[in-house]
Amino acid sequence: MGTTAILTKEEFLKHWLGHRDLTRRTLEKFPEKELFDFSIGGMRSFSELIMELLSIAEPGLRGIVEIDNQPYNHKLALNTKEDLLAKWDADTPKIIELFNQIPEEDFHLVHNLFGEYKFPIYSNLLYFIDNEIHHRAQGFVYLRALGIEPPFFWDRP
Repeated sequence: MGTTAILTKEEFLKHWLGHRDLTRRTLEKFPEKELFDFSIGGMRSFSELIMELLSIAEPGLRGIVEIDNQPYNHKLALNTKEDLLAKWDADTPKIIELFNQIPEEDFHLVHNLFGEYKFPIYSNLLYFIDNEIHHRAQGFVYLRALGIEPPFFWDRP
């Protein structure tokens, strides 16, 4: 008896891109100053969280495709909301291109992400999404504390 996939590769990518779209819309809602300065309870600003996401998704995916386990590098110098949005938008087509280079049969191969996290490729990809959801939720809390209605969490194309 054959196996049936829960999601196709294309459905997985669509799901991830839906989250990226929602995170982008969350970023758009932030006033410039609060994006870089506002935090609650010692958490990092939303701009710092976005820079973390930017330093993981495309570079991590590139590492998977190129079978490269270079250490994680979180040194991004993006100082405006416009810069963050531009980098987000520039990375999305790269993510699509890189994701599409991974053969479906390779998703269960182990990859040592950033030389630190030895898991199957599908697990690394799920981490990218889970981490984004986690940080976007922090952004939702910040927006609510600022009196700004965040986008609906379920509104992902």
